[in-house]
Amino acid sequence: MKKLLIPILLMIAGLAAGGGAGFYLRPQTSDAMEEEARPKAAEPDLTQVEYVALSNQFVIPVLEGGRIVSVVATSLSIEVPTGKSDIVRAREPRLQDAFLRVLFDHANSGGFRGSFTDSTNLLPLRRALVEQARQVLDDVASDVLITEIVRQDNQ
Repeated sequence: MKKLLIPILLMIAGLAAGGGAGFYLRPQTSDAMEEEARPKAAEPDLTQVEYVALSNQFVIPVLEGGRIVSVVATSLSIEVPTGKSDIVRAREPRLQDAFLRVLFDHANSGGFRGSFTDSTNLLPLRRALVEQARQVLDDVASDVLITEIVRQDNQ
């Protein structure tokens, strides 16, 4: 019995340590990841912002083996301080170009395959869109909203 006591105690200690480590090192939930993706600046007062819908939808082909297997269409809006929508309109062609590059990169990396609307799959896309909007609009944009997204698979 004494010979079994030490291995049993070590096994219990190992299980407790492993369980504790697993609890503290578990993956983030999608809510925590969404919060992390949000800009670190103070949340805007919603009465002080406006949303500028970009005039065209973005249509992105999804390729496999050099063949179009599906097409993704999405609409985007930019959140800006009230009175700054004219900046978005003036730079819309540059925004569209920057967003198309991000969307093509996302498609080419497999971001629109499978469960593409899952928040963990959209997180890198949202981050990249916000980063590009801030670069083009000189940090006027506080967020980019994906207002529509649909994928049409080819038969």
